[in-house]
Amino acid sequence: MTRVTYAGWPNCYRIANKAVELIVTGDVGPRVIRFGFVGGPNEFREYPDMVGKTGGDEWRLYGGHRLWHSPECKPRTYFPDNMPVRVEALPTGLRVVQPAEATTGIAKEIDLELVGHSAHVTVTHRLRNENLWAVTLAPWALSVMEQNGVAILPLPAPGEHQGNLLPAASMALWAYTDMSDPRWTWGRRFVLLRQDPKATGPQKVGLCVKDGWGAYARAGHLFVKRFAAGCDCGEFPDFGCNAETYTDAGMLELESLGPLTHLHPSAVVEHVENWFLFDGVPTPASEADVVKHVLPKVKLTE
Repeated sequence: MTRVTYAGWPNCYRIANKAVELIVTGDVGPRVIRFGFVGGPNEFREYPDMVGKTGGDEWRLYGGHRLWHSPECKPRTYFPDNMPVRVEALPTGLRVVQPAEATTGIAKEIDLELVGHSAHVTVTHRLRNENLWAVTLAPWALSVMEQNGVAILPLPAPGEHQGNLLPAASMALWAYTDMSDPRWTWGRRFVLLRQDPKATGPQKVGLCVKDGWGAYARAGHLFVKRFAAGCDCGEFPDFGCNAETYTDAGMLELESLGPLTHLHPSAVVEHVENWFLFDGVPTPASEADVVKHVLPKVKLTE
């Protein structure tokens, strides 16, 4: 773990192996502001008008990867992470700890651990209830991806009508979801969502992803995040979603969620993602492209 200056913040911390590097902010957070190949571009979006800022009571997107608690609600969800956090070294990474939010009593932690010298990172998210009463919530991990890419979420395995009389999964739509928007591809095996800097409005969908992965392809790179598969082990937020994707003109978010938990005082809930990064992967424009270029890489993460 190396202390560095990054994006205008004097107290950031970098971990790296031979393949990838990550940078977390110490002046605000918890926030993973950079993830990418060593010496390569950031896979995450950064907002030039926000990075480097600290303090204040206005929530700032900043960019990067963050931890929230679902269900989404203002002002509860939008507690501003504008104050310093504690960063601790781990044997293969680091831990970043935020004091309990003054308005919710929930404290956040993120562990980042590199897996050998591969482009694989284990990301453990924790929510701790420091109230004197129980709180119902779900951990919610949001990666803010750079522009001009495509998100891919898998749908349930297709089958015939005979023998498949019950629904296979759920999907959540928002009031602003427009299924006719050209950024969407609604396929038989995958949903694709394109990030378009010229877009005039946001789009979002939530899914019960039984395969436990989502991906984002951009500029020859493929970012894959794995999370708990299926939505059968508990009640999930947003009509049973463990994966969501959102986009506007500025970025695209690739999100995963844990089950809703009745979190008692001093109790902790964890949500784990595994990140993988691949090079030389064309950005898919169709389901056939996903099958040809993306799925072989996803299978390597199993």
